[in-house]
Amino acid sequence: LHTLETIHISSDNNMIDARFPVQTVLRPQSEEHRDYRGYAGRVASGIYRVGDEIKVLPSGLTSRIASINAYENNIEEAFAGMSIAMTLKDDIDISRGDMIVKVNNVPQSTQDITAMICWLNSTNAVPRAKYVLKHTSNEQKAVIKEVLYKVNIDTFKRIEDDKLLNMNDICKVNLRITAPIMADEYDVNRETG
Repeated sequence: LHTLETIHISSDNNMIDARFPVQTVLRPQSEEHRDYRGYAGRVASGIYRVGDEIKVLPSGLTSRIASINAYENNIEEAFAGMSIAMTLKDDIDISRGDMIVKVNNVPQSTQDITAMICWLNSTNAVPRAKYVLKHTSNEQKAVIKEVLYKVNIDTFKRIEDDKLLNMNDICKVNLRITAPIMADEYDVNRETG
């Protein structure tokens, strides 16, 4: 069991599609770092290097990476799984939930998604009620538009005539999100899919 839990599978990390969900903006309130504006988070996928041209989503504004900091050290590149703070050459309005990507490789912007979910709330799901959807560091309100089917956990067969979601039900649903999220297909990038 230990081997299964710790074995490295190289396809786990997508090193092509650079995705950096901003978790927080660092603005030290000291004279020494008066002009510092760092964007902190965990690199979801890809590789970022100092000097790379980037695009901030959803605004679409572009800049270049001025520096990358890991703990107290400046580094030249950061890759999937690293927690970093990056600074940009330009002052751009960026906040939690925004995503920094490479200009030539952007995720899809969508408000409609189809997803497999496990309903964990003890209260049944109510169609068209608003729920909070968390995608990377972004939180938006979403509604369950349609329950496509539930999964019988004993036989793994689809149950298409029962649309009521109870606690621990696994189902495929169509969701409508109040504001667009930046997402990739799950089979291409599971961190942002």
